[in-house]
Amino acid sequence: MLGSFCGPSSSKLPPSHQNRIQSSSFFGNAVGIGQSNGAISGIRLGKINIPRRKCAATKRFSTSAVLADVAKDFMAFQANILPKQDADPKIVASIILGGGAGTRLFPLTRRRAKPAVPIGGCYRLIDVPMSNCINSGITKIYILTQFNSQSLNRHIARTYNLGNGVNFGDGFVEVLAATQTSGESGKKWFQGTADAVRQFIWLFEDAKHRHIKNILLLSGDHLYRMDYMDFLQKHINSGADISVSCLPVDESRASDFGLLKIDENGQIRQFLEKPKAESLRSMQVDTTVLGLTAQDGRKSPYIASMGIYLFKTEVLLKLLSWHYPAANDFGSEIIPLAMKDYNVKAYLFDGYWEDIGTIKSFFDANLALTDQLPKFHFYDPLKPIFTSPRFLPPTKIEQCRVLDSIISHGCFLRECSVERSIVGICSRLEYGVELKDTLMMGADNYETEAEIASTLAEGKVPLGVGRDTKIMNCIIDTNARIGKNVVIANKDNVEEADRPSEGFYIRSGITVVLKNSVIKDGTII
Repeated sequence: MLGSFCGPSSSKLPPSHQNRIQSSSFFGNAVGIGQSNGAISGIRLGKINIPRRKCAATKRFSTSAVLADVAKDFMAFQANILPKQDADPKIVASIILGGGAGTRLFPLTRRRAKPAVPIGGCYRLIDVPMSNCINSGITKIYILTQFNSQSLNRHIARTYNLGNGVNFGDGFVEVLAATQTSGESGKKWFQGTADAVRQFIWLFEDAKHRHIKNILLLSGDHLYRMDYMDFLQKHINSGADISVSCLPVDESRASDFGLLKIDENGQIRQFLEKPKAESLRSMQVDTTVLGLTAQDGRKSPYIASMGIYLFKTEVLLKLLSWHYPAANDFGSEIIPLAMKDYNVKAYLFDGYWEDIGTIKSFFDANLALTDQLPKFHFYDPLKPIFTSPRFLPPTKIEQCRVLDSIISHGCFLRECSVERSIVGICSRLEYGVELKDTLMMGADNYETEAEIASTLAEGKVPLGVGRDTKIMNCIIDTNARIGKNVVIANKDNVEEADRPSEGFYIRSGITVVLKNSVIKDGTII
C-alpha cells in the first residue's frame, strides 16, 4: 500500500503506478482542485503543498507520516468546499421549561405558574418564547410544567392548538406535566431543569423523531425577541455540539446569572453559575471583543448566559442518559461538565433581553414598555407576539388624562388620570382615580352596570378601582376589587411586608395587590 511505502530515493514507481496514484480520488486532480505536477517533490491539494520527509537512516521518503498530515488537511479542505448546511426549522424541536415554584416572583405565582403570569396588558410570559418559535418557523414545541399549571394549560389550549387559535399544520404543541412513573427514580418530581428534560428524553429516542437533529431549550420567564434560525445557523456553521446564547451584563446583575469566559473562537472555556464575591470578580472579561465600545465594556465586564441552549440531539441524549445521569441542572452541572468532552460555543445576542424572574425586574420591564422609545415593544407586524384571541371591544375613555401609558382592550376609564402605567384587559377606573407607575393586570370578565349597582347597594366592592382612589408604584393582580378613597403609595418606603389577610404584599418596595383580593373603601397602604 502507498501509506507504508518507503523506497530508495533513486527508485521510480512504474508508470502504471504513477498514473494510478495521480488519478486517485485522494489527490487534487480527481477532486478538481488543480493538476498534479510530477516535477514537484510533494503532494499538492489546491494551495496546500506538503514536502515529503526522508527516512534518516536510509534516506527514504516517509510517505506514511506525510499522508497522515495530508489526510488531516484534506478533511479541513473538504469541509470548506462542501456546501454549508442551511438552518432548517423542521430539524429542530423546542422545549420550554415552565420553571420551578416561582418563589422570586411570589405572590404573582401563588396561584399560577411563572409562564402564565400576565405581562404587557394582554399577554402571558409563555407567549414570548412561543411566538419566537412560531416566527422562527419552529412548530414542534414541548412545554414542561410542574407547579400551579392549571391556568398555563388553559391558556395554551385556547391559544396554541390545532383546531383554532394559531394553526401549526403538521406541527404540535404538547404540555408535558411532571408525573410519577414506575421505579425508585420515577417517584420523584422534577429535581431541576436537566432532570425535567431527562424524564421525557425518551420522546426523542422514538423513531418518528429521528429527523430532529437539534433541541432548543428555552425558559418561560424571559422578555426578548430572537430569530432562533440565526442561532441555529451559527450553531451549525461553528460545528458546535452545544451552543449557549449569551450577552454582556454589568456588575449589579452579574451574580444573578451563569457567567462564562470565551476564547477568540467563541469556545466557552469557563462557566460558573451565579458566582459571588471573589468568584464573581474572577469572571470579569474584556467585553470590547464582543463589539462593545470601551465605555460600555467598562460598564458591562461580564458575559452572562441567557439560559437558552441549543444541543445536538444525540449529544443531549448522551449527556443526560449516559455521561451525567445524576446531574439535575443545565447551568450549574451539565454545561460546565460538557465543556471537557464537547464543543461548547457561545452565541452572542445583541438585542434586548430581560430575565423577569423577580418582582422588581418584572415590574421594571413592564413599565419600560410605556417609554416613548422602548427597548422592547409588541408592535412588530413581521414578528408579532401571539396571545389568546379574546374578541374584546375597544377601550372607552371619557374625559381622562392618559400620559405615557398602555391601555388594553375592553377597558372603561371615566374622568381619571393614568401616568406611566399599564392598564390590562377589562379594567374599570372610576371618577377621580389617579394611577401612576402602576401595572394593572385587568380582569377575566365584565360586570354590567346593573351588577355594579347591585354590588354597591350590598356594601361590597365591584371589580376595578373605585372613585377618588390614588395608586402609585403598585402591581394590581387580576380580578382585584379596590374600593373608593383608597390610597396605595407605601409612603413609609417599606421594602418587605406580608399582609395576605389584608389583600397585599410588599416586595422590593413595590405593593402587590393579590389576585381576587378586596381592598375596602378608605384603606391606606
